Amino acid sequence: MSRVGLKPISIPSGVDIKVDKDVVTVKGPKGTLSQKIDTDFSVAMDNGSLAVTRPTEQKRHKALHGLYRSLINNMVVGVSQGYKKELELVGVGYKAAVQGNILELNVGYSHSIFLAVPEEIKISAETPKGKNPLVTLEGIDKQLIGQVAAKIKSLRKVEPYKGKGIRFVGEFVRRKAGKSASKK
Repeated sequence: MSRVGLKPISIPSGVDIKVDKDVVTVKGPKGTLSQKIDTDFSVAMDNGSLAVTRPTEQKRHKALHGLYRSLINNMVVGVSQGYKKELELVGVGYKAAVQGNILELNVGYSHSIFLAVPEEIKISAETPKGKNPLVTLEGIDKQLIGQVAAKIKSLRKVEPYKGKGIRFVGEFVRRKAGKSASKK
């Protein structure tokens, strides 16, 4: 039984939801998102909340029930509040700069890495004095922000000995002891 799928989605003021056969469109103050869903599922509005119902108790329908509810809820949150991810560059000489929608990273390689970011995402880079450089991603599409953040993170994975690399702000990195720890 999908517990996630049974929860109703609360719709904040200023958000408009339109359902056409198999496409759910959510429009809000920050933008518009749409998601295609299976035609078997029904989406119904009810007193400022939205409910996704499955037609049968088949395993496939149970599996998709919570998924579609979460996707629609992420769209509602995205167009009303938006999403934000912050990445931290940990390492000596690591730098980040943004020109338009192109991110330039210097993360210990002999060359700079240039990454084109989709136009739906607003990107910024800052280097506070005495702290690690920060790259901030903001937008309304949770999946797209997560995908771009994972791509940036994969350019320099965090290594476990010194902790250098690109990580999310507040992410815990499990550190290993080096060779000297075994000599006692």
